[in-house]
Amino acid sequence: MSAGDGWRDALDGLLRDRGAAEPAPVTVPMALQVQARELLPRTAHRWNGPTTRAATGDSVGALRLGVRPVIRTGAGWARGALTWQSLPHTRNRLNLDPVQHRWACELGALYRAAVPAAAGQDPDWLFLDEAPNPLVWELLAQGEALGVPLVAPGSGSARLAGEASLALDAVRVAEGFRVAPRLLVDGEPVPSGLAHAVGDHGVWVTGRSPAHVVLAPFAAPVDPGLLGRDPLLVPPEAAEELRERWLPALQDRFAVVSSDASVEVAAAKPPLLVLTVRTGDDGAATLAWRWERLHARRPAPPEPVVAALPPGWWPSRGLPAPRTLTDEEALDLAADVLPVLEALPDVRVDRVGAPAPVVVGGEPLIEVTVEPTERTDWFDLGVTVTVDGRDVPFGPLFTAIASGKRRLKLVDGTFLSLAHPRLRELVDLVEESAEIPEWASGFAIPRTRVAQWVDFEDLADRATEAVEWRALRSAVEAPPEPVATPAGLQAVLRPYQQEGFAWLAFLWRHELGGVLADDMGLGKTVQCLALAQHVHETAAEARGAILVVTPTSVASNWLAEAARFAPQLDVRRIVDADGPKTPIADLVAGADLVVATYARLRLDATTFTRLAADGAFSAVLLDEAQAVKNASARTHQVVRDLRVRRTIAVTGTPLENSLTELHALLSLTVPGLFPSVRRFREEYVRPIEGLRAGYTEGAGAGSAPEANAAHRAERLARLRVRMRPFVLRRTKEQVAPELPSLEEQVLSVDLSPDHRALYDVTLQRERRKLFGLLPDMDRNRFIVLRSLTLLRLLALDAALVDQEHDGVRSTKLDLLAAELVEALAEGRRALVFSQFPSYLRLVGARLQEEGVPWTLLEGATRDRDAAIDRFRTGDAAVFLISLKAGGFGLNLTEADLVYLLDPWWNPAAEAQAIDRAHRIGQDKPVTVRRLVAAGTIEEKVLALQRRKQDLFDAVVDDGEPFSAALTADDVRDLLS
Repeated sequence: MSAGDGWRDALDGLLRDRGAAEPAPVTVPMALQVQARELLPRTAHRWNGPTTRAATGDSVGALRLGVRPVIRTGAGWARGALTWQSLPHTRNRLNLDPVQHRWACELGALYRAAVPAAAGQDPDWLFLDEAPNPLVWELLAQGEALGVPLVAPGSGSARLAGEASLALDAVRVAEGFRVAPRLLVDGEPVPSGLAHAVGDHGVWVTGRSPAHVVLAPFAAPVDPGLLGRDPLLVPPEAAEELRERWLPALQDRFAVVSSDASVEVAAAKPPLLVLTVRTGDDGAATLAWRWERLHARRPAPPEPVVAALPPGWWPSRGLPAPRTLTDEEALDLAADVLPVLEALPDVRVDRVGAPAPVVVGGEPLIEVTVEPTERTDWFDLGVTVTVDGRDVPFGPLFTAIASGKRRLKLVDGTFLSLAHPRLRELVDLVEESAEIPEWASGFAIPRTRVAQWVDFEDLADRATEAVEWRALRSAVEAPPEPVATPAGLQAVLRPYQQEGFAWLAFLWRHELGGVLADDMGLGKTVQCLALAQHVHETAAEARGAILVVTPTSVASNWLAEAARFAPQLDVRRIVDADGPKTPIADLVAGADLVVATYARLRLDATTFTRLAADGAFSAVLLDEAQAVKNASARTHQVVRDLRVRRTIAVTGTPLENSLTELHALLSLTVPGLFPSVRRFREEYVRPIEGLRAGYTEGAGAGSAPEANAAHRAERLARLRVRMRPFVLRRTKEQVAPELPSLEEQVLSVDLSPDHRALYDVTLQRERRKLFGLLPDMDRNRFIVLRSLTLLRLLALDAALVDQEHDGVRSTKLDLLAAELVEALAEGRRALVFSQFPSYLRLVGARLQEEGVPWTLLEGATRDRDAAIDRFRTGDAAVFLISLKAGGFGLNLTEADLVYLLDPWWNPAAEAQAIDRAHRIGQDKPVTVRRLVAAGTIEEKVLALQRRKQDLFDAVVDDGEPFSAALTADDVRDLLS
């Protein structure tokens, strides 16, 4: 679309007078004929036909105000063939103005909505004094605006006035005081004897003769009976009584004035809003609103009343329509709304009908019990609640409180108030602890919740537990009993390892699962082998094998460690290299220990699940269990489907990015310990991790940090208490102080000038692209991570991004090569970690040039054991390791120097890498050097690392809570 001169013509067309440009068609105008009509009595000889006739000065019958449509003719206004009945069908035949015709039809429809057509009515006239709807006045005013005048037959006249008012007028006269109706039309007095009511909202008045009519609306509803009242004389001696008693009482119903100011009349009281609440025998209620003392225009909606009512109850105009409430809704109204309304001035609440239902709200008596069930690992949870001698069924009580209701209707018709805090605490505790049935009437609690029984005891007035439950609880609450080291174990366990073995034996004995979360390098494998040897020596009955599932890189280490420390065990290997030649069932049969990889478990999930169902496995050990931290991943689902009685996770990092990872581990090892992941997020993840700049912390947060601190601390404490019996973690500082020192250094590396220029240009480009995507982080996560990865690669070496930048010098690579040459000269051995195998190959090429022997372990390495042995035997002084392929499960204590080339925002990954060297068996101080490119994304990643480490410390190592997973705010920080 191109701009030209045509826009001027278009705008001129909008401004042009369309009426002048397009003359309206000539139509026949309409009018509304108004006439005072005398009502004709029915007789036996005249029962049909007209019911009224034109009123005259001699009329003795009752007068009615009739209206009918007429049209302009050559002789004046005439009805012709036009009637109310034929009106909708005659517009085209009579060439009527369409707007005026529509208006006349609307007036007829409004009348017929209140006065349906019936036999015995006058067929030619509608009588406005029968119109109950005050909208008739708006329609009459619209008619005048549309050019539809009010006309009268012959020499009569008809006029629509602006406004009328009706009051009682008290004046002093010779005989005493006269009290009489006073009618004003447009401010002029009119004899009330000539006036006739139009409902309670208007009046019509005849003039010198009935042929002259004036219509006027009242500003507010009036009592039409007042128009027909005769003047009343009050003797002089009753002046005080009239003034003190009668006039104030009359002011409640009528407007009271003194037209000549001869009688003192108090100022009119403001309108009174009246709500009538009529309660039925069933407790339901109907509401009706009305105004009293309303003698002027309807007031605006009273704001305090509107605020007290539920949203949407007060309409935009007029009063609320009658409303019917259920018994519970009526109780809510009586408790929350009516007291507020009754306290407001000029508002009255009338309560009629049956009394409101009884609400019970005494101190609850709570009794809980647990009993064994036919379901393995589950107990029936019985809850009994008694309030004021009434037994309350817990199922409906639980449903009512969980759904947010305030009362529960009991079988005797009374209502139980659910406001008592102990009832809310009880429901919260059951909701968190028990299985909520969909169809059954009872609740079940898993045996893994046995440690929470103390919460039930604290809350209940009486708590009764089954023998089996009490025995399990006593065992869980007490420290694990010491267990003798198995005779066949060829290792001397350190004291903390002996305690860990006893804890594992406790889990085995009670058929429980758990998480062995000792710090990396503290010998978790030997503790698990001690358990396997213990089971081998003590389990008399027939049992299945212990299935050990490991990453591929660690499987060979398990086989070597088992052969070294537990040679009596029959250990079978089901790893990727074996292929499908030997049936898995044959490999498992008769074994003590079966080692399989996560990859093989996924590939042969059906076989493993069938063997587990047949009892082939007595336990599952998940080594490096962070592999199953994603509850939606296939590996996690396969392990879950095994459903082995004992599942033990072994990992030094049970939590890396978010508490949901910890929930995923515990849902496999201790199913039922925590509620569903949705509820876990609400109760733990949000309070503990949910720090958002400007909302819960930092500028703009207001008092939120103080308000949330107590809640966060309470949830964190509860989380630790819940998982404490089933998670065992010891750090190196706690149990292995004899380990050589660990020194960590951060070396800031400046980019070369051409490298810096290229990085800055790319950073600005990626910023512009990403800031528009961050509001929808979930949808654009792949694009965001791809851009962040590009910046991380560029911070390392420009050649990783594009080969055309091969000539751009990498100062980080220069520094690393120089330091490794120096370390080799000093006789030191080094591990070099990176997220990117492509960068490790660049490092290897540079070391080749410098004459430094090296070996490489990455995902594509075919012979992993050969690469590891080359370093261990000293053939290679430097071990280049991909963080993903070799960052865990390896024992490389030959090294005393660790380089981390590119920081990652998951601190656990780097900690795993460091612990390849700094672990039990190390006899030399270990130095860790992080090479960080200055002024790049790497510095931001290092800061993000520290925040995520705080989360781990808060939950696992009893530190303080902080932020968690990679969010849009994190990305903004990385790009800042």
